Amino acid sequence: MSRDSDNYNKGIEVLNEMVGAQGLQAIESFQKFYPDFADFLVSFGFGEIYSREILDFKQRETITLTALISQGAFEQMGFHINAALNVGMSPKEIVELVIHCAAYVGFPKACSAMGQVMNVFEQRGIKEI
Repeated sequence: MSRDSDNYNKGIEVLNEMVGAQGLQAIESFQKFYPDFADFLVSFGFGEIYSREILDFKQRETITLTALISQGAFEQMGFHINAALNVGMSPKEIVELVIHCAAYVGFPKACSAMGQVMNVFEQRGIKEI
């Protein structure tokens, strides 16, 4: 269990609110492999960072998606695209975010990001942007 059970429990609440069962399944796979990593991810990432006041979840997901695109961390994008949709970002806002990033990080990264967006939209049955 978490070194700080309050932050861990808060992190689980945030994950559940943002991505539901998908988020909890992702954490469960880390928990089985190396519990300390899962604990740190939940307690710090979601219990301390995502649960801070001032920025709402939509703003945080906008920042997160931009950072992931900038880094080329495309393997994490599906999770956060789903979270962004769940917390109120529209499909059009997500597509425009990727387009905007193309000017700053380049078209290769933007193309990879758009491929991730297209995959999530297809999985969720989103046909109109």
